[in-house]
Amino acid sequence: MTWFFGWTVVRAAFVLALFGWGVGFYGPPVFLHAVQVRTGWPVAAVSAAVTLHFLVGALVVANLPRLHRRFGVPAVTTGGSLLLALGVGGWAVAAEPWHLIAATLLSGAGWVTMGAAAVNAVLAPWFVARRPAALAMAYNGASLGGVVFSPLWVAAIAGWGFPAAAAAVGVVMVAVVAMLSARVFRLTPAALGQHSDGGAPPAAAAAVETAAPLPAGGIWRDGRFATLTGAMALTLFAQIGLLAHLVSVLAPVLGAQEAGLLAGLATALAIAGRTLVGWLLPAGADRRLAAAASLAVQIAGSLVLAAAAGSLPLLVAGVALFGFGIGNATSLPPLVAQQEFRRADCLRAVALMVATAQAAYAFAPAAFGLLRGGSDGNAALFLAAAAVQAVAVVVLLGGRALRVRAAA
Repeated sequence: MTWFFGWTVVRAAFVLALFGWGVGFYGPPVFLHAVQVRTGWPVAAVSAAVTLHFLVGALVVANLPRLHRRFGVPAVTTGGSLLLALGVGGWAVAAEPWHLIAATLLSGAGWVTMGAAAVNAVLAPWFVARRPAALAMAYNGASLGGVVFSPLWVAAIAGWGFPAAAAAVGVVMVAVVAMLSARVFRLTPAALGQHSDGGAPPAAAAAVETAAPLPAGGIWRDGRFATLTGAMALTLFAQIGLLAHLVSVLAPVLGAQEAGLLAGLATALAIAGRTLVGWLLPAGADRRLAAAASLAVQIAGSLVLAAAAGSLPLLVAGVALFGFGIGNATSLPPLVAQQEFRRADCLRAVALMVATAQAAYAFAPAAFGLLRGGSDGNAALFLAAAAVQAVAVVVLLGGRALRVRAAA
């Protein structure tokens, strides 16, 4: 029996996500502290660079399908890793604020070529019916990137200095991504004489082609796209806003080390939740309902955290419930898009969804920070997350109602 190369692509995409999120997503919060300590620049000024990093990424990822068509996935992915490495090096040696701005332009543009839309694009030719499981496995590299790289960056910068740490990680990252691009990402099922899912029935791939095409222009007028994108943006805005402040909220109650361990529990459960949904989600299941159910679990976690009042069991329960849905917030929207949009439209839709969500969550840490400071600031933080996620559920289900009416 011939080995289905798609599973090799999944492993390669896992490594790509590991580096993409580990350097481009989980790195900037650590870089912020390192730059501020080294330069003495105001925290607000350095924080603005983090926001710019994500906003630049949003502009690039919106055009990622066009870049893939023109230059190819391998060239764009390898080039993006090089831009990210150069950008992080710029963060490490910036001597003037404008140097930092220039560095964020490079790092922000580079990391999204290894992010959510890129992973989806890499796997799309290989998986249709089994894409939930494939995406779950690949996106787990993103969660592991936080587990591995957050402490790695702190230790490497403390031990070697920021410039040496940035150079070492950058060289390894570019070498690994270039190798994966040359040996894995350049191959297609047709080039190997294989088919999606290792030989899935043609009907599985063709079922979605009954859907109405997305308009070439004015895509936001399409209710399916608008509601799915709005729900993803709201979900990630709430999620990133809460997670950015979680450790600092828990540390005064539990201690810094214990707060870090509890945040690590959220990451571990993100992997578990994404894997469980990816493997158990039935082929014909309504994926909007699955996304809404995952959000409902997170809402419950936010409400438990708001009511915890320093209770360790409630804090653990709240973080566990919230953590279980973290991974699904990234992996389920592309799966909904696969189910509702034509194959030719899916990559464009996912790229625009990810771009919109990234532009939204770039401002989430600052927005949620405004809720802190009062005696009930921490409770307000968790209640705000629950409220935003509840709106996301309404938007998701509103899109489902539009789809049901259209089908009827």
